[in-house]
This record gives sequence, C-alpha cells and structure tokens, in this order.
Amino acid sequence: MKKTLLTFLAFFIAVGAFAQKNKIKIETEYGDIVLLLYDNTPKNTDNMVKLAKEHYYDSTLFHRCIPNFVIQGGDPKSKNAKPGEMLGNGELGYRVPAEINDTDFHKRGALGVARDNNPDKSGSACQFYIVVGKVQTDEDLDKITQRTGHKFTDAQREVYKTIGGVPFLDGGYTVFGEVLEGMDVVDKIANEARDRNDRPNKDMRMLTVRVMKKKKRFLFF
Repeated sequence: MKKTLLTFLAFFIAVGAFAQKNKIKIETEYGDIVLLLYDNTPKNTDNMVKLAKEHYYDSTLFHRCIPNFVIQGGDPKSKNAKPGEMLGNGELGYRVPAEINDTDFHKRGALGVARDNNPDKSGSACQFYIVVGKVQTDEDLDKITQRTGHKFTDAQREVYKTIGGVPFLDGGYTVFGEVLEGMDVVDKIANEARDRNDRPNKDMRMLTVRVMKKKKRFLFF
C-alpha cells in the first residue's frame, strides 16, 4: 500500500513538473521572439493560441513601440495600414475577461493584454504588448505603492531592481506570458525611429505567428 502511494505521488509530481506549456513563436525581420504563455491565465492564453492557429497575427504590425516601455501589436487594421496611419483602435468584436493576479507582473519581457478604460479591466481580443521597461529603485516602487495602493513582494522588488520592467501597470492589466527567447529582437523593435503616435516609421511586421509544437518527454522511475 505504501509503495503504491509513493508511486502515485511520484507520478503526480512528475506530471506537474513536466506539464507542457503553450509557446508561441513570432517571426520578424530582426529574428524570432518566443513567448511562453501561462497556465494560470487560461482565457487569455487560449485566446492567443486560437488566433495563432488561425494565422490571424500574420502580417500585423507592432504599431506602438516605446523604448523603456513596451512594444504593442495585433491591431487587425495594421495589416494593410498606410504609412503614418494612426493605429490601435482595431478589434475583433469581443473582449477577454481580465485574469489579473498577484503572481504575474510586468517584469522585463512580460506579455500583457492591451485594453481600454473599461471598468472590469477586460482586455482586447487581439492586441498585446511585450514589456521592455527599465530598472527601478526602491524609491520608485514606494512611490507607485503610495499612488496606487499596489504592494510589491520582496521577490518582485528584486526583479524590478535587477532586470527592470514597468511596475506601475501591475494590478491594472493582465499579464499572461513572458519572452523565453528574443529580447534582443524586442529591443531592436522598441528602438526604431517613430512618429508622434509612437508608430515606427518603418513597418515592424509580424511575418508569421505560430504555436510551437510540443516535444514529447519520457519519464522513467
């Protein structure tokens, strides 16, 4: 009985440790960006996976790119946008419920859901952003807490003080993934020359956006 229980527990722990995560690859002219989508934000994760499988994002632009802040893309109107055309208002006719939590935060490389000022903080069905951010100080974080009431854990503070991020967005927007590979590509896009609406003068196009195939993993006891 004891052996059976131990075997079951070992199997249960192994399943959790080796659970497959959803990964998305964005191909750009500067290289690939690989995103890990979180399991604890299923509505937003499943929505992006669905759109990627439909090839929805192919040829959309990163239309809002700000150094030390974010790059944002996914507007359907951006696929055929004229040079200089203001973007950011295109949608798919539905919103995705907010999945804001205390675990996922706006560290450098975080993947978030763009949204308007709706009271329930639900997000765009298609527009997302990747955090570029900058390194913060304890004073910076304390000021944000005083202004917004949002408190940071010691671990979050350490991340913001070392790799950086955009902490003032915490609590207001859903974070549902992070960059696994290609932050150098994100930085290149963020630093492109841009117009007064923060749209790059040169089109920063997502050539393809695909769900990465899951690799089979074998476990031996």
